[in-house]
Amino acid sequence: MEKLKVIWKDRKRPIFGLPLSFTKYTLLEDKILIDTGFLSTKQEEIKLYRIMDATLKRSFWQRIFGLGTIHCCSADKTTPEFDIVDIKNSFEIKEKISKMAEEQRDKKRITGREVFGEEDCDLDDVHE
Repeated sequence: MEKLKVIWKDRKRPIFGLPLSFTKYTLLEDKILIDTGFLSTKQEEIKLYRIMDATLKRSFWQRIFGLGTIHCCSADKTTPEFDIVDIKNSFEIKEKISKMAEEQRDKKRITGREVFGEEDCDLDDVHE
């Protein structure tokens, strides 16, 4: 089994920008992993080529502590929308995710119709 290179890794930073959370984010070459929990754990895996849109949201408090939240809409059936919450360098990470998602779609020669289908992400539901 081929081991994928870790591009970026961080934890949710809910208190004063400190990584005091059991939510971990890992960006690999072809997917994003979101690990949550302490005693009982859950790992969500979203293939990059399925990500349709990434939106950066930064509240007043997030800006003070140098954090941001990336809201992603995907064509993944089990995770159509997800947030990467309270992370450092959020603008750079959002740009990296968008670029890598496009590269993965090009690499796999996937057209918009194959990925996006009929469903659409409602950006009005993005949480602060």
